[in-house]
Formats: sequence, structure tokens, C-alpha cells
Amino acid sequence: MRSLTEQDIRGSFVDCSKGGGQASVRTPRSRGAGLERAGLPGLAGGRPDRSYLVAASEGRPVGVAMRFQPARRGFLHRSMCSLCLTTHPRGGVSLMTACRAGAAGREGNSVGAYLCTDLACSLYLRGKKVPETGLRFEEALTLEEQIARTLNNLHAFLDKV
Repeated sequence: MRSLTEQDIRGSFVDCSKGGGQASVRTPRSRGAGLERAGLPGLAGGRPDRSYLVAASEGRPVGVAMRFQPARRGFLHRSMCSLCLTTHPRGGVSLMTACRAGAAGREGNSVGAYLCTDLACSLYLRGKKVPETGLRFEEALTLEEQIARTLNNLHAFLDKV
């Protein structure tokens, strides 16, 4: 996918109105042109209760605005991201909900998934970032197979939105 402009990013959101939600999206100035990292998406939110995800789907960018409540669980509690299958302690994984696109979203329907709170799935997969514990499970899959699995999980989530 080509580098995205701020206008491309704002226009990609399928679950926001042009006047309301798209205008309030805070795009990261330092990463706006480099969203694709090893073929995986990423665009973290600018507010503590919101994250934004932009990914290539059928050759065009698709954006989803998600809300989440930061987890406040015990020290021993661990959760797994449903995209990259990375486990995190405490608040490293959050249930993120996105309004569905179109009429379903206007009626208040939403979809949720447990995702890395920082949306750094591609960095965890490639070992560029480690979870707070410093551990990631060893897998028999190659990096390319892990990326393909993560993209399949991502596209399944986007299809639900």
C-alpha cells in the first residue's frame, strides 16, 4: 500500500460520519506516512479511551475507530490479542469495540475484539517490541505465516465491521 496522507486516513474510516467522527480523528504526525510495517496496519489513538486502526483491504485503506476501557486486572492476569496472538499481562490487551458501518451502526450495533492496546501487533511479531514480561511464545510457524494469520484475523474483524 502506498504512503497515506492525512486526508486518505480520515476518508478511510467506514464507521465514522464525515462531519463528526472523521474530523475528530487524531492522526500521528510522525507515523502518518509509514502506517504499513511489514504488511501490517497500525495507527494508535490520540485519546486514552480510543484507538484507530487503518489497514489495506482490497487495495484501499479501511479505517475503524474503536473505543476501549483500559483493563484494571490483577498482576497475574494475562490476555491474548486475537490478531497476533501475543499475550500481555495487565492492560496490554483490551476489548476494543467499533460501531458497525452503515445502517447497523446507526442503530447502535457494534463489534468487539481483544487487541493489543497499543496496536503494535506487527512489532511484536517481528520482535521489534516485546510485551511487558519480555516473553513471546515460540511458534513453529515462520514469520511470513504468522503475518498471514494476523492479516486473516484482521480482515475477519474488518469484515464484521
